[in-house]
Amino acid sequence: MKSEKAKLEMENQEEKTKPALWKIARGRHPALTRPQDGHPEGGRYTKCAAILLVLLALASMTQAQAQAPAEKKLTWHTLEFAILKFNDSAPNSWNIYHSEKKGVLLVRLWKRYLLVNVQDQEVFDIDPQKIKVLADGVDWSVADKPENPIDTPEFVDRNVGSMQRIRFRIGKGGHFLEIQIPLGLNGRPMY
Repeated sequence: MKSEKAKLEMENQEEKTKPALWKIARGRHPALTRPQDGHPEGGRYTKCAAILLVLLALASMTQAQAQAPAEKKLTWHTLEFAILKFNDSAPNSWNIYHSEKKGVLLVRLWKRYLLVNVQDQEVFDIDPQKIKVLADGVDWSVADKPENPIDTPEFVDRNVGSMQRIRFRIGKGGHFLEIQIPLGLNGRPMY
């Protein structure tokens, strides 16, 4: 009996001298042991851990929300085989770009950029300073779109066989702009 008691005392003495990591590994650290019923600290560590996890989750959500409004710039690619007419004649300098979104075009007419939304029949004047020109297209974010569209009376969108024709007047007594986009065999725009 004495030898067993002496062994237990030696083990207790060794545990007191060993670092706390040894107690954690053996599952005898107070934070890892289950509190006894009626113990005043019952579940204190568990509650602290749960609160800490909730706070970490909230912090990560707010950080994700803070990064969400900063929209990335879209790459707009040149629309091949499109035709642009300004007052029924071809302008000297122009280009038409498209993105992943169907029915939205970015038109460069000389040094001016126009965002044309075909479904909503809206045209927006875009600040050229916010557009970055690339080798095969341009970079521009839809977040930079102005709030109010340009007044575009006489907006007409027609399917004329193998072409989609979009024609509108810029301003009340302004010039006409006509965009012709090639259609695929299924009758939809090829972009």
